[in-house]
Amino acid sequence: MTPPQPNSGFFTPAPPRVLAHRGLALEAPENTLLAFAKALAVGVTHLETDVHGSADGVAMISHDPDLTRLAGRKVRVGQLTSHELRRIPLGEGQGFCSLAEALDAFPTARFNIDIKSTDAVAPTVAAIRDSGATDRVLVGSFSPVRRLAVVRALPGVATSISSRGAVAAVSAARSPGSLPVLRRILRNVHAVQLPLSILRMSTMTPRTIAAFHAAGVEVHAWTVNDEPSMVRLLDLGVDGLVSDRADLAISLLRRRSGRRF
Repeated sequence: MTPPQPNSGFFTPAPPRVLAHRGLALEAPENTLLAFAKALAVGVTHLETDVHGSADGVAMISHDPDLTRLAGRKVRVGQLTSHELRRIPLGEGQGFCSLAEALDAFPTARFNIDIKSTDAVAPTVAAIRDSGATDRVLVGSFSPVRRLAVVRALPGVATSISSRGAVAAVSAARSPGSLPVLRRILRNVHAVQLPLSILRMSTMTPRTIAAFHAAGVEVHAWTVNDEPSMVRLLDLGVDGLVSDRADLAISLLRRRSGRRF
């Protein structure tokens, strides 16, 4: 059973959908404009990404809090200005980009945004508001404080449950007769975005997915990169696959449904 659609353009087109995890980084550095363009080119409509705040108060797209892994520099994102970050070579002619740049570059794409740091809250709100993108983004964060700060500043924005609530939600979804409790836990959120297990609890079972749908939210599984797992999850009824291999996931959905992406 597909849950009712929230009043947000983020949840169009109808599920199942693919959320390209940091874009499609097979021939592009992750979380760059090129990675996002490559994901959209294979038919993705939804891009998953992450933001940190720069030293000059700009929401910059980066998963990691520092540049060690991607650029070999032991410096934090928040220690550099947006101009300095844009000039750091990440490969394939790409540097760090801002959230505003990504929203403007891809005006029809839906963005699933993970708020990674407190200093990213205000600039993320500004980037979304200035781009007129409230209706095509979903805001999430492992921190409920950060997530709620953005949600309160952007009335009507779609949002997913934070990690603390996710544990309680999975526990309730696994328990018979706990739908009223689950609905209370999930009030004011539109999706649960979960790994395949939490604290040794399986999050993706027929019972949990049915319970989440009955509570009126979508179910997105992360991070799913192999086709057998994608097939199993789609057969269970998940609404979204968060994947590093958006190309594989889109191809699978096309074969299963004949739907054009």
